[in-house]
Amino acid sequence: MRHTEFWARMESALGSGYDHVWASTQVLRDLGGRTPQQALDAGEDPKTVWRAVWADLELPDRER
Repeated sequence: MRHTEFWARMESALGSGYDHVWASTQVLRDLGGRTPQQALDAGEDPKTVWRAVWADLELPDRER
């Protein structure tokens, strides 16, 4: 997954604007206590970050 696809999925799930706020403030246990933005900035694979977001938001399987 590319960063552009990750952000497109984030926007779809949370809406434009709020997606970046959420990614910068929500600390996820599955990302080692980091925010999604911190994980991406540290070089974490966007697919791994998306799966953590997907689980945290309890999104439907079709959005996995």
